Amino acid sequence: MNKIELNSMSLDELKDFIVNIGEKSFRGQQIFTYFNRNKNIDIESLALLPKELRKKIIDISFINEVKIYKKFDSDIDNTKKYLFALSDDNIIESVFMQYKHGNTACISTQVGCRMGCKFCASTKEGLIRNLTPAEMLNQIYMMEKDTKETISNVVLMGSGEPLDNYENVLKFINIIHDENGHNMSLRNITLSTCGIVPKIYELAKENLPITLSISLHSPFDKVRLKMMPISKKYSISELIKACKAYGNSTNRRLTFEYTLIEDINDSETELDELANILRGLNAHVNLIPLNPIKEYDKESPNRDNIEMFQKGLLNRGIPATIRREMGSDISASCGQLRRSITHIQ
Repeated sequence: MNKIELNSMSLDELKDFIVNIGEKSFRGQQIFTYFNRNKNIDIESLALLPKELRKKIIDISFINEVKIYKKFDSDIDNTKKYLFALSDDNIIESVFMQYKHGNTACISTQVGCRMGCKFCASTKEGLIRNLTPAEMLNQIYMMEKDTKETISNVVLMGSGEPLDNYENVLKFINIIHDENGHNMSLRNITLSTCGIVPKIYELAKENLPITLSISLHSPFDKVRLKMMPISKKYSISELIKACKAYGNSTNRRLTFEYTLIEDINDSETELDELANILRGLNAHVNLIPLNPIKEYDKESPNRDNIEMFQKGLLNRGIPATIRREMGSDISASCGQLRRSITHIQ
C-alpha cells in the first residue's frame, strides 16, 4: 500500500483523511497546526492525539522531511544560504534574507530545472524532479527554526520553474496562507516564471493576489531566444498578452525581471523597445546586474551604465529599480543558485 504524504495535505484534505479513518474532523486541524504553525514533524510527539490514533496515522502515512545539510553565512550582509537534504538524498538550495520590511525566503520548487536559461546556474543539470508542497513548506519552517526569526515574505525564485510544478506550487501557496498555519499574506508571495504562457492564464483564473514576476531579459525575440529557450515556444507578444490578462484579472502590479548583460541587452534600442512593450501595463522593472556563473562568460555593465539604463526607463515612464545584491559572496544572488552538492556525500 502506498502511504500518504501527510504534511503535504491542505487543512480540508487532512480533515477528510481523519474522518475517513473514523475520527472527528477537528483532529485534522490539530495535525495541520502542528505541522504548519508549530513547525513540528514527528507525529508521535503530538500529545493532543490519542496514542492509538497516532499509531493508526503512522501505519498509513509518512511525513516528508527536509534537513539542513550545510549552511553558508554571508560576510557582506546577514544573508544565509541553506543546502537542504531531501528524503531521496537529493540536495536543494534556499536563501534567507533580511530587509527593513521583514525577512524573506527564496525557496526552490524543483530539484534542478528544465528551462535552460543560459545565465542561470540552477538549470545546468536539467530537471531531476518536482518538489512536493511539504518540501517547499519545510524550507521555510527549517530556516525559521534555525534563525529563530519569522519569515513574512517568500519568493519562488530558487531552483526550478514554479509554473512547471503548477499543482504542487498552488497547494503550497494555499497551505502557507492558511490562517490555521503560517498565515502568510498572499500579497507577500512572489512567483517568478520564465513565461509558460498557458500556465499564466491558468494562474490568472485562480485570482490570487500574489505578485507575478516575469523573467524577461530582452524585449526582442531573437535576443531573448539566445538566453532563454522558452522563447522558442512562446513569443514576447504572446507573453505580454498573457501578462495583461493576469493584471486585468488580479488587479496586481506585475514585475519584470531584467538581467543586464553588457553588449547583449543594455543598448538604447533595448530601452526603447522595452518601454514600448510595457507601456500601459501596471508593471515595474527590476534591473539585475548579471551575477557571474562559470558556464556563462558574459559581464554585467558597469554601475554607471546600469544607472543610466534605469534612468532611461524612468524617463520613458516605466518604473524601475536596481536590485540590491544579497549574499553574492556565498553565491546566493539571483541566478547563482546551483546544486553545487547534488547528493548527500
